[in-house]
Amino acid sequence: MSYEEARKRYAALGIDTDAAMETLKAVPVSLHCWQGDDVRGFDTDPSKPLTGGIQTTGNYPGRARNAGELMADLDKVMSLIPGTPKMNLHASYAIFEKGEWADRDQLKPEHFSKWIEFCKDRGLGCDFNPTFFSHPKCDPLTLSSPNEETRRFWIEHGKASIRISSALAKELGQPCVMNIWTGDGFKDIPADRMGPRVRYRESIDEILSEPYDFSQVKPCVESKVFGIGVEAYTVGSAEFALSYAAMNMGKCIPLMDNGHYHPTEVVSDKIPALLAFFPEIALHVTRPIRWDSDHVVLFDDETREIAREIVRCGGLNGRVHIALDYFDASINRIAAWTTGFRNTQKALLYALLQPNDELKALQDKGQFTRLMVLQEELKTLPFGEIFDEYCRRCGKPADGEWLPQVEEYEKNVLEARK
Repeated sequence: MSYEEARKRYAALGIDTDAAMETLKAVPVSLHCWQGDDVRGFDTDPSKPLTGGIQTTGNYPGRARNAGELMADLDKVMSLIPGTPKMNLHASYAIFEKGEWADRDQLKPEHFSKWIEFCKDRGLGCDFNPTFFSHPKCDPLTLSSPNEETRRFWIEHGKASIRISSALAKELGQPCVMNIWTGDGFKDIPADRMGPRVRYRESIDEILSEPYDFSQVKPCVESKVFGIGVEAYTVGSAEFALSYAAMNMGKCIPLMDNGHYHPTEVVSDKIPALLAFFPEIALHVTRPIRWDSDHVVLFDDETREIAREIVRCGGLNGRVHIALDYFDASINRIAAWTTGFRNTQKALLYALLQPNDELKALQDKGQFTRLMVLQEELKTLPFGEIFDEYCRRCGKPADGEWLPQVEEYEKNVLEARK
């Protein structure tokens, strides 16, 4: 079937496929730098394991070993993905000149000047994350530590991250979403659950006392159920993060990662619940398998449903900030990046091609039989033709065309990194 035939099928339902593609082209989706090097970063010993409740599995050849290789890999990915990518950095990806180094509490915007140049040259915005893990000063707690010296170090790191985020927003002309997440918690049943949370709250208060323009810097508070080594208790639970964001509306926003909840919970249902109260929310889109395993995003039911709720709730007008967060080291990392980003684009386009007003009207009228039938029949519309046309209009390869380019890149570039 041609695009024109597919367009007519959708038009019969009152859906303008051309308008949907134009809308999606303008939606920024943050592409996370840490997929390319297994969350190693540049400021600590890359031979040491990750700490702070996260873990990367696999040892596929070709991991980026330095900033030059990581940027080259990102360029390859961006040649294969449609839409509007935005960079997403962790503080641990600071780039130091030869002989220079600064600890995380002393980081400055100039340590990210090469990233700013990278983004400017490509017309990208950039989001930012302070890195509260994989560092000797995790004791193992950070912002919730009872040790004043430890806590002060990490508070200063958070403040430095505010300043870096402000510089990114100013230099690149786009708001910077700055996400606060820590792996603080305990492996076994704690004797004090409240104390760490009070310290955590006070620490975030201090971080957000650093001056910033909320229209340009969007601090987030992200929750988690548990992590490796903190199975019994995490300080930054969902209740904590949402309560903090609600009490500090206008200073920060809640961030939901769809791997950070219990297996029977779904973020798609939480999006409209939060948007009923919060002007803005942020998302990390990933694919959990039983836990926060950070598998590559697929075009699966929950990813589609997350996208549908974003669209239905008017989230594409800046109310929902979308970022990817996964790191699979068991497969080609370029293909992992590309697959996840393209699937996120597919889900958003799929959501934009739904007759949402008609579906809502059927629900309000109690016509649930017709609603169910229409929702099922929408699944077999020629969506693939629309997505391929979207790729063509973005000047990117359609499905079935991009993987050979990755395989060629692996042969010519990645294999030399052994």
